[in-house]
Amino acid sequence: MTSLEVSAQNEDSGPGGYAAARLLLLHEKERSGPPRRTALARLTDDWLAGLFAAAAAPPRGTALVAVGGYGRSELSPRSDLDLLLLHDGTADKAAIAALADRIWYPVWDLGLALDHSVRTPAEARTTAAEDLKVHLGLLDARPLAGDAGLVAALRTTVLADWRNQAPKRLPELDELCRERAERMGELQFLLEPDLKEARGGLRDAQALRAVAASWLADAPREGLDRARRALLDARDALHLATGRATDRLALQEQDAVAAELGLLDADTLLREVYEAARTISYATDVTWREVNRVLKARSARPRLRSLLGRSGAKPPVERTPLAEGVVEMDGEVVLARTARPERDPVLPLRAAAAAAQSGLPLSPHAVRRLAATAKPLPVPWPAEAREELVTLLGAGEATVPVWEALEAEGIVTRLLPDWERVRCRPQRNPVHTWTVDRHLVETAVRAASLTRRVGRPDLLLVAALLHDIGKGWPGDHSVAGETIARDLAARVGFDRTDTATVATAVRHHLLLVETATRRDLDDPATVQAVAAAVGTLGTLELLHALTEADALATGPAAWSSWRASLVADLVKRVAGVLAGEPLPDPEAAAPSAEQERLAIEALRTGEPVLALHTQAERRTDGDEDDTAPEPVGVELVIALPDQPGVLPAVAGVLALHRLTVRAADLRAVDLPTGLGTGSVLVLDWRVAAEYGSLPEAARLRADLVRALDGSLDIPARLAEREAAYPRRRGLTAPPPRVTVAAADSRLATVIEVRAQDAPGLLHRIGRALEGAAVRVRSAHVSTLGANAVDTLYVTRPDGSLLPAEEAVDLARTLETALG
Repeated sequence: MTSLEVSAQNEDSGPGGYAAARLLLLHEKERSGPPRRTALARLTDDWLAGLFAAAAAPPRGTALVAVGGYGRSELSPRSDLDLLLLHDGTADKAAIAALADRIWYPVWDLGLALDHSVRTPAEARTTAAEDLKVHLGLLDARPLAGDAGLVAALRTTVLADWRNQAPKRLPELDELCRERAERMGELQFLLEPDLKEARGGLRDAQALRAVAASWLADAPREGLDRARRALLDARDALHLATGRATDRLALQEQDAVAAELGLLDADTLLREVYEAARTISYATDVTWREVNRVLKARSARPRLRSLLGRSGAKPPVERTPLAEGVVEMDGEVVLARTARPERDPVLPLRAAAAAAQSGLPLSPHAVRRLAATAKPLPVPWPAEAREELVTLLGAGEATVPVWEALEAEGIVTRLLPDWERVRCRPQRNPVHTWTVDRHLVETAVRAASLTRRVGRPDLLLVAALLHDIGKGWPGDHSVAGETIARDLAARVGFDRTDTATVATAVRHHLLLVETATRRDLDDPATVQAVAAAVGTLGTLELLHALTEADALATGPAAWSSWRASLVADLVKRVAGVLAGEPLPDPEAAAPSAEQERLAIEALRTGEPVLALHTQAERRTDGDEDDTAPEPVGVELVIALPDQPGVLPAVAGVLALHRLTVRAADLRAVDLPTGLGTGSVLVLDWRVAAEYGSLPEAARLRADLVRALDGSLDIPARLAEREAAYPRRRGLTAPPPRVTVAAADSRLATVIEVRAQDAPGLLHRIGRALEGAAVRVRSAHVSTLGANAVDTLYVTRPDGSLLPAEEAVDLARTLETALG
């Protein structure tokens, strides 16, 4: 017994002495983790035992029992106390009630959360039979005070019930875990995970203990206790950092929790939490697969006996060959009896590829044997190993569980040493669904469905697996990734030409989507720059497929029909340049017939004229059969006499009508009139409704007229909207950043604005540009999550480019205005 616990006992068994000792214990920096949880449980045990024995002697045949997490002595600073007052039914009900009051009320007086019940053993068994969660809690029952024999008898009975009822209760528990996972998500991929309820959390660890207690199946034990301790330590630190009973690791708490644990930063904290969750998730998958296999075998046994007759002879276990040294047995991929991993370095990849291709799980016993005994691959890899890796990556969705099995035993890091830096690495951008390593695997899964579009599917799959490999290094991850990908591609056994292609794809995996959404595709400099970076048509088609796979694997906000159409347009133009076709001169391009018609009408009436058109594209799946047209946005063409304030007015009106701007092209058209030549401004906008249907063109026109004559106060209306815009408490957006982009355009100076997305952002940009007396040639808007990247092509009023110093001054002016 520690001096702290002795002093607590000597002081007083009442709430005051316990509260003081508890406070001292929680602030002891020398004692944390399991020792502190155990000490807190022991301290609480002594206090509650004192309450049980206080005043009059407790009735005979009664006991105070800790259940659930408290029964396991896993008390976090703000944990509930799960207590059962057990009695044999012989004592007076009033005496039992009085005893309960003597225990419950002091707990409540201290403000501790209490989950309590008063039951006889028979009542406890009945309740457990009706409520699975009660049954799980009783599996960890631990006596605190009173009749220990009564508690031991209950534990024995409850455990026997659990084992006898396992065929019925375990499927219930499996369904409960699945429902919770569907509701709470995967802990190992969440930026704000629930350490207890999310899949791979403490609830799943408890479920694995319950499965083991059933004697029906057991979880892989390697690393499981360490994973549970890591999550419990994180929860302890969360309780201490927040002072609240919470299991949700919110963004604003992560730095404080990391500091409490002595970790470098919040990313280090998340990586440790993700590692633990991944271990528990993998053990969960393996365990439930084994449970279902055993239950299926048990249900088939009676039918089998009747078929075999009285002899009862067991049929031989069927082993179906899948590849050299690899067979299927009982629904899993296992090693053949003749397999010799210590002599066959390709066997791990061959077994993994066979499992993925057949859509079967890789046996954990086989993976463990391969990890322990397989001979290392020579460097560079032989052709067979490279082909098996490509086969594994090309299996689509079936790749994921097989890859997870290899990762669980450290085989992936052994094959690809640089994988360790991206393993379980969080991605702070909320657009991303996965950690870096899982995103790479998901990108390969997506790329597997696009292999018919490229001449070298193997290079596409490997580039997909490696495209973000540089995210574990400082600086631009694409630049770092190029070097790493070059080394890994050579290690895997590609020749110099193929290695260079993979490295180029990794270096430029963001080039197409960023150019298509943020640059003017009518500017020859844009297309020529991409063509120079890509180099060949083969690399271009590879990058096109990689761009789509990467975006689809990122999350729903990263890809859309609109983005796909822009990227396809850019690819078509770049392909023309690489094929030697000349680029059209944008300055010589005449306005379209519709633009000219609207311009004439605007010049005749002296007022804005609008036209709305729904855009659509036909998408194909690698063949010539087109599907139905898919809408990609709306084209809004506006013509009006040239005048100041047009860009902010139009952008403001669109924002008021909840239209998201994706791109805007502005051009002046000179038309002959009876008095000479009149100048009309034609604006070609690509917009999309945030939600609901599109507004009528007449309403847009009416508001635009009011905005231009000053009767519609757009800034005031947008300020009202912004005040009501939902913001997450505790999160502060970084300040806007405005830069002059090195675009080598001969048409305009390119300004790039990165800011928090908000209603009317383009309107505010337009107002600032009007004040700076520059002309906007085109605008290209890209939004991912809460972040907007707006690219503006601007010139002086006479159409010339801004000198370098003037462009920098403009960027500073914009930054100040947006800040």
